[in-house]
Amino acid sequence: MAGLDVHRMAENRIDDLSRPGTETASFPPGLHHAYLFATFNAFSYQVVLNSPMVLYAKTLGASATVLGIIAGMMPLLVIFQIPAANYIPRVGFKRFVYAGWGMRVMFIFGMALVPLTIVFLTPESCLALMLMLLFFFNLSRGISSCAWLPWITALVPAHLRGKYLARDAAVQNLAGFITFLLAGACLAGDPRPWKFASLFAFSAIMGAVSLTFLKRIPDAEMSEETRASKGRVPWLEMIRYPPFKRLLCALVAYSVAYGGLTAFVVAFLKSETAMSESQILQVSSIAFLGGLSSLWLLGSRLDRMGSKPVLTFCFAAWVAVLGGWICLSGGVLPVRLGSVLVLQFLMGLLASVIQMAITRLAMAVIPVMGRNHFFAIYSTIGNVTLGLAPIGWGLLIDAVGARSPAWLGLSWNRFTIFFAAAAVAYVVTLGLARRLHEPEAASMEDLLRELLIQSPQRFWIRFWPRGGT
Repeated sequence: MAGLDVHRMAENRIDDLSRPGTETASFPPGLHHAYLFATFNAFSYQVVLNSPMVLYAKTLGASATVLGIIAGMMPLLVIFQIPAANYIPRVGFKRFVYAGWGMRVMFIFGMALVPLTIVFLTPESCLALMLMLLFFFNLSRGISSCAWLPWITALVPAHLRGKYLARDAAVQNLAGFITFLLAGACLAGDPRPWKFASLFAFSAIMGAVSLTFLKRIPDAEMSEETRASKGRVPWLEMIRYPPFKRLLCALVAYSVAYGGLTAFVVAFLKSETAMSESQILQVSSIAFLGGLSSLWLLGSRLDRMGSKPVLTFCFAAWVAVLGGWICLSGGVLPVRLGSVLVLQFLMGLLASVIQMAITRLAMAVIPVMGRNHFFAIYSTIGNVTLGLAPIGWGLLIDAVGARSPAWLGLSWNRFTIFFAAAAVAYVVTLGLARRLHEPEAASMEDLLRELLIQSPQRFWIRFWPRGGT
């Protein structure tokens, strides 16, 4: 790829939508195995990368900074996608992903043993051992995941990518909802170490099952441009490609705003309310119902309306959601179950929709030639920011400590300041989203008309009595 003109290669890229017969294109045979893989993979990673792991760390006395490290480790280690991308053409998409996912399942089996070591190790030693296993788990994931998005992009026709991403998000959120209900039931009462060990063992078994479906997903042939691209990779020229550069700016801002938000909401509920671990997991499971509803909200609309108006709407909605958390943490509103459930539902819905929309936009603006490296840049920059953000937020929360001065009718404690800072980051993200390059996207007015007027009309017309006797 030495001396490659990124602008010229973008102009010469293969556009699936412009090919004759694309209108009748469908998903390739065997792609349903990708949904089954996503389902069992979600059963696995939602335990070791989400609230159950945060709660286990809290039982060991982890500070907010350590929780930030746990939340940020997975996205941080995606940086290894940059050197790993060079090896994808040699190994192939499927083999590359399968090898990394197989290794990470081995480390989950190791995690299942850590809670049992409390009989001869101190809590600090158990926490250090778990952090080590999480590091290697996320390292193997970070390396192998660089082949996933290029693989799916090559498999799924361009005009069906939004539909695929909506279905993929739906099955993952459904699996996450079930996982959190099971985890909440498992940790009911006194959260003993053997209960956490059982949860992590469940995660390992589900990860092993997911590998059987991963192996059945059809492989994709690499383009000749991808196989032939050798030599120096023009990283800076690729980053400077205008549509891609604007996407990266919005992605970085979103990663700062969203990074660690789920973990610190759990920390807020654990520290500032009387909720038990089981109750927190049950409440958190509602976020997955919100994510599941994204299939109904968007479905095929994402392909028709485009990503830009969806992202703009969601970033504005995030500011309102964080305003709700500010009111709860600042003492303006009491922390009641109903308000927490509504906020959790909206958080899950918005996070899922944004993930679908921004991934689809990346698939659209990234050229075929150099695709592996473009996606490596996209994943690395977004995930490194997503990994550093919770560490920074954790340092901020620990720095504020127990201080809680009153101002503007709010108690500005550590969580109020965190939620307010995240809201400011979303305002910046909203401004950057308005500059995204997507020529065929609909306007915000068209999106709101579709969601608030046309869709409800179509719904009620189905029940309207038709002519006849």
